[in-house]
Amino acid sequence: MSNNSISKTFIVATLLCVVCSVMVSGAAVFLKPAQERNKALDKKKNILAAAGLYKDESQNIDELFKKVETRLVDLATGTYVSDINATSFDAYAAAKDPKLQVMLTREQDKAGVKRIAKYAPVYLVQEGGIVQTIILPIHGKGLWSTLYGFIALATDTNTVKGLVFYEHGETPGLGGEVDNPLWKAIWPGKTVFDDSWNPVVQILKGAVNPQDAGAIHQVDGLSGATLTSRGIEGLLRFWLGETGFGPYLTKLRQEGGSNG
Repeated sequence: MSNNSISKTFIVATLLCVVCSVMVSGAAVFLKPAQERNKALDKKKNILAAAGLYKDESQNIDELFKKVETRLVDLATGTYVSDINATSFDAYAAAKDPKLQVMLTREQDKAGVKRIAKYAPVYLVQEGGIVQTIILPIHGKGLWSTLYGFIALATDTNTVKGLVFYEHGETPGLGGEVDNPLWKAIWPGKTVFDDSWNPVVQILKGAVNPQDAGAIHQVDGLSGATLTSRGIEGLLRFWLGETGFGPYLTKLRQEGGSNG
């Protein structure tokens, strides 16, 4: 067959495509376990960072995570679920399962997620068998994307110890400033509930006036990212409210933090 023939050109191109496809597919399969391990490690790192336990890369994440107990909560009742493995439970996949999902009404859906799973993991940092920090997974719509993160609360279930977002597609330099250490540093010490235990955390359009009576619940807005700020405020109020972790936090308060 002549080197200039159209048939030979097609055969060579086809073979090249097949070889490249096999190589790419093989690499994806080969690297998947490592990707899953790195993803799990990154999740642990962000849980620890929310709790203020992860400071720098010199720390051993797996060793630090031994302080953290993962439990699964029935969001409707606030009680722990014991017949499902909390560590491997995927709440985001469960939200797509008709047997495990809860569809939200428009009035309920302050986070813009449409549906959530019946159950959600919580992470408890313990020292000497006593819970020191409660870390809750949160997610919801910003401007361009769904933001995924964790909020860490003290055992009064009201005082913030940290807030991190580990995945989002907000605009770099604007909504992407949720990753700015300076913005994250203004969260610890803020309280998220009022005296009647209603979620009142507020992200302002501008800076907080320390003289304002509600300043303890308020955080500076992200400059040039009003819609992202509103999204974060909405998702926090949702997850701290009755459809989210509200029943669980109420139970913790009533039972002095033991809850089962």
